[in-house]
Amino acid sequence: MSNASHLLQAVTLAQAGDWDAAHNIAQDYSDTMANWIHAVLHKIEGDTWNSEYWYARTGGHQYDDYGADVAGELAAIQQQLIAANAR
Repeated sequence: MSNASHLLQAVTLAQAGDWDAAHNIAQDYSDTMANWIHAVLHKIEGDTWNSEYWYARTGGHQYDDYGADVAGELAAIQQQLIAANAR
């Protein structure tokens, strides 16, 4: 399974409300997409400081880009991972 596949699994788990399982996957990777997922997970958790820490490692995404719309943000991540997986 590729990194993108694992990260896609993390997004799917986050969308289903399985924060712990999604976090376990995201923290195993250090690329910008994993860091973005990690940031969103901490946003969901309500840990703003930790979330902003991970956003700073995403290559340009910001905490406020999607506001409180974590579902929309996870969907955007999902679409990028699907596109990366198709290559």
